[in-house]
Amino acid sequence: MSVNLAIALSRLGKRVLLIDGDLGTANADVLCNLKSPPANLSHVVAGKCELEDTIVEAVGGFQIIPGASGLTNIAAMGDVERQRLVNQMRRLEEALDVMIVDTGAGVGPNVMGFLAGSDQQLVVTTPEPTAITDAYAIIKAMALQKSATDVRLLVNMVSCEREGVAVFQRIKQVCSEFLSLDLWYAGHVLNDVNVSKAVRRRKPFLLATPYCEASFDMQHLAKRITRNLPAKSRGGLLRRMFKWFAR
Repeated sequence: MSVNLAIALSRLGKRVLLIDGDLGTANADVLCNLKSPPANLSHVVAGKCELEDTIVEAVGGFQIIPGASGLTNIAAMGDVERQRLVNQMRRLEEALDVMIVDTGAGVGPNVMGFLAGSDQQLVVTTPEPTAITDAYAIIKAMALQKSATDVRLLVNMVSCEREGVAVFQRIKQVCSEFLSLDLWYAGHVLNDVNVSKAVRRRKPFLLATPYCEASFDMQHLAKRITRNLPAKSRGGLLRRMFKWFAR
């Protein structure tokens, strides 16, 4: 979802950077069919290179910072390493319209830190009961940590639009009743065989089959996100993220 969303936003004229924030099992570079990147976030933290040195131009017109599989817990960094990332990230943010952080699963400190630093949180789920439970768990964690700023739900792999809306309404009702949280509907992506075919080819489905149903849904999502892009007024992503870690 994050890779194809980055492509869709780029096609709308946005300057997009995707950060693979899954520090344990990163795979966005695999989907983009990139060769082994020479550097990632772990090299920046160690002072071996600048953040700009980790950026790779990906197919589809966006930039990507590959996941740092060697950096298992960004929350454990010292003040010097954190400040180094903050300073370098601030330079990048000034040249971007959208920065997408693809987090790992779960509610660990890395995931919660990235979410706390974001202006908008896009939670992706499917109609399966286990996925719905996991989606509510991450939303609940954000609510309890006071880090839910603008939470939106994207329902993936639905059979029809009605199913996506039904899943959203179910989660929205629970969030309103038990968390006093307003949940917004980002949209849906139809269950499309072209998606899995594209993954096996290590190619984003928006490029492999631009006229399939899933591609149209992704383009609609990008347009909705573009209409709701927040102003750059809350400080830097990593500055807010590390503020959460320091609590």
